[in-house]
Parts: sequence; C-alpha cells; structure tokens
Amino acid sequence: MTAVTAPVTAPVAADPVAIKRLGNAFCAAKLLLTATELGLFSALDAGPATAGDVCAALELNPRGVGDFLNALVALGLLERENGRYRNGPAAAQFLVRGKPGYSGGFLERANRMLYPAWGKLTEALRTGAPQAPANFSQVAANPAVLNAFLAMMDSVNSLLVPDIDARFAWDSVGRVADIGGARGNLLGRLAQAHPNLRGTVFDLPTVAEPAAEHLASLGVADRVVFRPGDFFTDDLPAADVMIMGHVLHDWSPQERRRLVAKCYAALPPGGALLVYDAMLDEEPADLSKLLVSINMLLVTEGGSEYPVSECVSYLTDAGFTGITCHPLGADNTLAIGYK
Repeated sequence: MTAVTAPVTAPVAADPVAIKRLGNAFCAAKLLLTATELGLFSALDAGPATAGDVCAALELNPRGVGDFLNALVALGLLERENGRYRNGPAAAQFLVRGKPGYSGGFLERANRMLYPAWGKLTEALRTGAPQAPANFSQVAANPAVLNAFLAMMDSVNSLLVPDIDARFAWDSVGRVADIGGARGNLLGRLAQAHPNLRGTVFDLPTVAEPAAEHLASLGVADRVVFRPGDFFTDDLPAADVMIMGHVLHDWSPQERRRLVAKCYAALPPGGALLVYDAMLDEEPADLSKLLVSINMLLVTEGGSEYPVSECVSYLTDAGFTGITCHPLGADNTLAIGYK
C-alpha cells in the first residue's frame, strides 16, 4: 500500500553553482513539507495575512517567519502584496486541507517518513536494508497516523482516476475488486462515474472502519463494500476485474509473481487484471521513477520499481493474454491482462 511520487529535475550543468544548487535542493523541498505540516496553506485559505498574523494563527516564533514566507513566495506557492501573504494558484487548489483536490496527504507522509529516511541513504546502499520500514501494524495502531497514510493514498490515486477510467471499458463490467485498495478511494470514484459497477475493496482489517466512512462519503456504500483480509494468505474476493495499484512495487519479484498468479486463479474466464505502478523504462532514465524506486529501498524489505517488460512477464507467466500497457498520469504505467 505504499505509494510515492517524485519531482523531475533537469540534469545538472557542468557548473559549480549548479552543483551547489542541486546539493541544496532539499531545502526547497523542506519549505513545502514544513508549510504543509504547519497547515499554513489551509490557514491562508481564510484570506491574506501578515507575517504577524501567521505567527499568531500557527503559534510560531517571529524569528525566521518572514524569510520562510518570502521563500515560499519565491517558489511560487505564496503571493505577497503590501506585506500580506496569500496562497498562490497551486497552493489554493491542491494544498488546502478539505478541498477536493487536496494533494497534501503524500507531502505529510513524505515529511514524516521519507525525508528522514533519505538522510540514511548511504546506510541503505551499504546494507540493502530499509531505513524507515513501512510497518503497517505500527501505522494502524495510531489513528492519526493511519488517517494521514490513507489520505496520502487517496491524494495519489485520485490523480489517476481519469486515466484509469479512460483506459478500460467499465460500462460493461459488473464486479470489481481493488486488491490492496486502502479505504477504497479509487474504486469508489470509478463507481461514482459508472452506476453499473459493484465492487469490493480488499485490504487489512484495520482499514475497515475508515473504508466504510470514506465509501459512505462518496455515496457508493450501497455498491462498494470493504472485505478484510491478507492477499498472501486469504482467498481473494470474486470479481470480473481486479485492480492492483501501487501494490506490487512493495514486494520482491518472487512475491509479485505470486500475487499476479493468485489474481489469475481467482478471476473467471474473460476476466481482467489491471496493474499500475511507476514502472521503469528498459533503459532507466526517468529521474522521477528512479527516485520512486529508491524510496522503495528505503521503506520496504524487498520492494522496488520494475521494468514494464518485467510486469508483462508476470502477467504472461500467470496465463494472462491480450496484454496491453498504457501511460498513466505523470509517471505511472498501467498494464492490463485478460484471462
């Protein structure tokens, strides 16, 4: 259930200043992560505010706040006029908690988990061991952390719904199962667009209550249900179409093959499996995808991104035919196979 994304950075020029800027790139990232953690963009949604207003609203010490806000202006996240600050267009649309387009769930998790883990990249490369293991039992034990994790999953897969909708003939489908589907955001939004869909979200028992609440909020609880289970040890729900999104990259190649084969066995003849991840090109050159794969090194025991051809081999070896692969969102690939 780990999902990540990453910015694209242009190759560094043969220039010491450019190298220095690249070495300091983490500073700009931390400005955004900290502003999200503080709830700055949500606070400014109420209207423009001075630095003093921000200090009072967020309980900050005045030292450094002016520079902090002006740095966010320089990044284009805030705008400044007559000493008052307001959200820029991107922040207003995507970084205000509670708005439909909120994408800060991933940023909140990145700040809490990925940012510290990247500080231990050297150790990860020396040992091959994760530096911030994604122990879901620990996540689930803390409701606030669990809700933040689930919000992160929603913020990532919501961006992919339009492309997934366009890439498959959902109007001719009856039953769908989202395997490892968190609280059902993806399947719920597909069901909103296609009244014919009936579905099951299959994930660990600790997600049951948040899933029920979220599916109800989407208005699809009468057609999409949550079923608790472990996809390695329990039977998968009956469905005509199965989805595994941002799931396979959490696991080793052997475990991926096992999961794909299990989906094939559970599907009826004519059924389909949809798999999506930030799959690598045959000659990896896309920095955003490579950073996602390194994230998997830092937070999982055996996960990584994998080439599109490797995904095709998982599907082919399991018995799927008619396999097609499609670009999905900014840096994902969707593979579809039929039984």
